Amino acid sequence: MSITPQPGIYTPATEITVLGEGIADPVKAAAFPQTILRFRNDRWAPTVGLGGLNDEQWIDHFGRFAPLEGSLPQPLALRYHGHQFRNYNPDIGDGRGFLFAQLRDGEGRLLDLGTKGSGQTPYSRFGDGRLTLKGGVREILATEMLEALGVNTSKTFSIIETGEALERNDEPSPTRGAAMVRLSHSHIRIGTFQRAAYENNVPLLERLVDYALTRLYGETPGEQPAAQLLGRVVERTADLAASYMVAGFVHGVLNSDNINVTGESFDYGPWRFTPFWEQGFTAAYFDQTGLYAFGRQAEAIHWDVAQLAVSLRPLIEAQPLIEQLERFPALYAEALGHRFLWRLGVTTGEDAPALVEAAVRAMVASRTPIDRFFLDWRGGKPRDPAVYDDPAWDSFRMQIATLLPAGIMDHPYWSDPDPCSMHIEEVEAIWSAIDTNDDWQPLHAKVAAIRRMGEAHGGSPALP
Repeated sequence: MSITPQPGIYTPATEITVLGEGIADPVKAAAFPQTILRFRNDRWAPTVGLGGLNDEQWIDHFGRFAPLEGSLPQPLALRYHGHQFRNYNPDIGDGRGFLFAQLRDGEGRLLDLGTKGSGQTPYSRFGDGRLTLKGGVREILATEMLEALGVNTSKTFSIIETGEALERNDEPSPTRGAAMVRLSHSHIRIGTFQRAAYENNVPLLERLVDYALTRLYGETPGEQPAAQLLGRVVERTADLAASYMVAGFVHGVLNSDNINVTGESFDYGPWRFTPFWEQGFTAAYFDQTGLYAFGRQAEAIHWDVAQLAVSLRPLIEAQPLIEQLERFPALYAEALGHRFLWRLGVTTGEDAPALVEAAVRAMVASRTPIDRFFLDWRGGKPRDPAVYDDPAWDSFRMQIATLLPAGIMDHPYWSDPDPCSMHIEEVEAIWSAIDTNDDWQPLHAKVAAIRRMGEAHGGSPALP
């Protein structure tokens, strides 16, 4: 959903029901001791016709989960499997969330409102089905920052504090609880197809392919619908991987159940932004082998998409699927150059990969922070040439001199002394203010600063 928000009329939908009973289980939301509104996304609520809700109505729908009129009458915990750190797990599904509603935006696109921390489901296993308030705050920061940097991401729609004290092993406990709602272009994951294939449910696989093509991509299925869908997923996920790199973002848990078939990034747990271009930088303390490190994200996503191809084999021979998978590396390289030049605000060059390579080499050699580099070189010329007189920059300086400005340059942000960044120290400081003093001002100020940066970029890049 890397688009500019456009107002829409409330248009409920129930499209997910065409997939039949095998896709989800009806569930009930937890009853919380309190429902305190902490965040409502008034930038995106109008796009789905919900901007006019008052706070009490908002809490009723997104804290108590009263159904939205005309949409799903009951929440649905979606069924899926997935590879988690390359190990197949058939015992997962929506364990602390559900699909709450479907509706359409101002451009007619089908969107989901899904939850996190809304209570236990048949797939909770030993979990409590809850989300910490800190996790909700981190989700706001991740989605806002990624949106501003042009990444196709879900949007944090609502955060309600629940009044519960949660016990966690990886943060000081007891800690405050929250229920989150995200706005997303589908929650159909690679793992959704994996479950159908694992159960040899060919009719469901066929329905999933048709649903994804017709309702999510707006396409008419051709002679080979499975290969057609895989091709779209390859294109979108190659661009997603490139967008992570240009943003300096590390998702942390790129399991196949965390990759949806629209190529939209979602579900943020141990994420981090790397200050420097460090290939081995990891976000999750439990990623001890660096499987999902900064520089391995394209490999990880490509591997996940290959699992989608395997799941589609009951519907089609292997060769058309292999041909689509083999497009990924070239598409990734093209998207990386395209997005890199977009963030620099210069015209697309014929040899964008060489420019990217020269920039990365110089950033690494000079230990220049990623966000600083993009702010200083916006428009193709350094704001202070003396800072970049190191010979490490010679190749990049020569190549970018041949390009012309193409991005928005008159926004005041480009004159700021420092870039808007989102590194772990600031994340922790924002949470500490909330946790210690119930001070939400640093969070609100940061969201405003991030959105200002997004305005300066002038909208997200289209697929190359």
